[in-house]
Amino acid sequence: MTHGSAPQSVALRTRLKPGQEATYESVHAVIPPELDTALRRAGVRTWRIWRSGLDLFHFVEVDDFDTMKAALADDPADIEWQIRINRLLDTDYDQSETSTTLGLVWELPVKE
Repeated sequence: MTHGSAPQSVALRTRLKPGQEATYESVHAVIPPELDTALRRAGVRTWRIWRSGLDLFHFVEVDDFDTMKAALADDPADIEWQIRINRLLDTDYDQSETSTTLGLVWELPVKE
């Protein structure tokens, strides 16, 4: 993957099982180094997660989202991470509309 071109901006939304808020945050306090390496190798530039109650909002900047998903599908570090995290997530939550590539409309300019 090249890091010279503009990344894709992707929004994801997931939901926690009730009572898993503190556990989810503590698990994310430090992710395994192997997962960090796998994400970067798959083209992830940044991944931020915000939480409001049980709702999780992810913002991902990645070289190519579909390529990232394919690269991580068989990656042992990501497979182990997904098993760990999915225990905390509400899998009955309708995630059919949780992935959207975002096109920038406006940004507050940085003043120097």
